[in-house]
Amino acid sequence: MKLKTIDNFLEDKDIQILSNLKLKECRQDKMEVYHNSISNNEVLTADCLEKDFLLGLNKRYHEKAISILKELYPEKLNLYDYSEFHIIEIGKNFKFPIHDDTPNKLLSGVVYLKPFQNIGTNFYSSKFGKDHKVIDWKINRAVFFARKERKTWHSFEGDGKSNRVALVYNLMTSRIKDVYKVEEKNYIFGKLRYKLNPYLYRFFKFTI
Repeated sequence: MKLKTIDNFLEDKDIQILSNLKLKECRQDKMEVYHNSISNNEVLTADCLEKDFLLGLNKRYHEKAISILKELYPEKLNLYDYSEFHIIEIGKNFKFPIHDDTPNKLLSGVVYLKPFQNIGTNFYSSKFGKDHKVIDWKINRAVFFARKERKTWHSFEGDGKSNRVALVYNLMTSRIKDVYKVEEKNYIFGKLRYKLNPYLYRFFKFTI
């Protein structure tokens, strides 16, 4: 799996605003997801971000994200439809199992916001946890990858001390059949795979 790690990904003003968002209480064994998405210059959802700020984020980072997708999986560039800027908080004792992302994610990214210390993102070469690699937690560090069916395995968890807050920045598509065609995978099999596990599907589309 190819990973792209970038320190100091966000501008100072953006990391400050995102790190100081007033979020509702998140229990120590739960996860809270705040959905924010944009298509071109149209805000689709804005759960916890002001619309003008969301538009600014898209303007400031879109070309950077597109260039990362071009580097990691150029065959998917023309499938881009919209972007997600989700804020995700997990409780200090929350653990999410090893999974790969849903096919509507062309580029999956996470930017670590707070606290100062926590656990980063775990990556593996198989769903059984082989070849474990951790991208360590560091405020304003971003890690990106371009998903591929049953190849881009990862997990995340709290450190048992503090809740973990991150920005999940994804480039998205609605053309799922085309994704499977590019990946040279079976669309029917892939669709069935997620339907058979609706609990995981519910969360996979939001998290890394």
